[in-house]
Amino acid sequence: MTILQKVEEYIFQRYKDTLSQQYTYHNFQHTTRVVNGLEELLKKIEVSEQEALNLKLAAWFHDIGYTQSCTEHEQHGAAIAEAYLIAEGVPTADIECIKSLILATKLDHVPTNLLECIIKDADFAHISDDNFMDISNLLLKELKVTCNLPFSPEEWNQQNLDFLLYKHRFYTDYARQKWQPKKQENIFNIRACIEKDKKKKEKTTKKEHFRSIDTLFRTTLRNHTQLSAIADRKANILLSVNAIIISICLSTLIPKLDSPSNAHLIMPTFVLIFFSVATIIFAIMSTRPKVTTGTFSQEEVDNHTVNLLFFGSFHKMPLDEYYKTLRNLIRKEENIYEALTTDLYYLGKVLNRKYTLLRITYTIFTIGILASVIAFVLAFRGIGF
Repeated sequence: MTILQKVEEYIFQRYKDTLSQQYTYHNFQHTTRVVNGLEELLKKIEVSEQEALNLKLAAWFHDIGYTQSCTEHEQHGAAIAEAYLIAEGVPTADIECIKSLILATKLDHVPTNLLECIIKDADFAHISDDNFMDISNLLLKELKVTCNLPFSPEEWNQQNLDFLLYKHRFYTDYARQKWQPKKQENIFNIRACIEKDKKKKEKTTKKEHFRSIDTLFRTTLRNHTQLSAIADRKANILLSVNAIIISICLSTLIPKLDSPSNAHLIMPTFVLIFFSVATIIFAIMSTRPKVTTGTFSQEEVDNHTVNLLFFGSFHKMPLDEYYKTLRNLIRKEENIYEALTTDLYYLGKVLNRKYTLLRITYTIFTIGILASVIAFVLAFRGIGF
């Protein structure tokens, strides 16, 4: 068995026995990709047989340090390689070369010779892979678990784009000629994903914005409708109460007023009836619907002075004319919100009139009750009670 075969078997077994399952990227599969990329480069780049062997051994050992720690794994890998290769009788000069090649795979290391350029390019051969995005997502999954770096998909795509554009380059001529075009294609794909995510986010944000507006109008219109119903109920209560008061007066008090002994009740009774009638009149006014023309002009539509959503504005118009106007309205969301705003505005004006009259009605009713009670008290005191 050759030294390469022994190392491959050793690396496989060590990953299998000691590497955590959390390392979804830096594992035996990644090491195999690096070795395959290295072999492709060595077919096109002339190096000595011993240099090629040292490169392959370094490729197998370059990430084995992850079995000990994810920090400074290159140093750990170099130490593991040194211990193993010494035991296998590899010459010291070759071991030192292999260690320097392992350390050359550091992310920020700038290669200083051809061998370092070769292993540096081999370590990033997956950048030109058709499955680059899938491989990159394995690294994302690993970073989330091992380094507590929870990048969102959008952030991760941006990280990849920045790395490929500003932090990575191929050093060998073969990699620049063969792998660079595919790298550019992957850059294009990442940019497309970023733009797609950006548009999707903008669309979602816009949709949420309009949903918030819809909720605002829906809630406000519902509240105004409920306030209108409350005002109508209050007016109905006053109508009922005062109708009962007038009925009692007409059936009980007024028939007795023709008697001289009840002359003192004439003024209090008519005070009570007067204020009850006044209360009923204002209660009716507060609930009385306003008669509208039922038509509108194009000028009113253009000036936003007509409520197209209120039946009183269009009930006398031909269907086709109203349909045409409404169809033009709903072509743009802004027009719809303008119509809803107009509807809300005029509903508010109706509520203002209704509650103003209702307040006057309650005031009249309160004054009437007090005045009637005082009148009855004075009337009875006047006859000696």
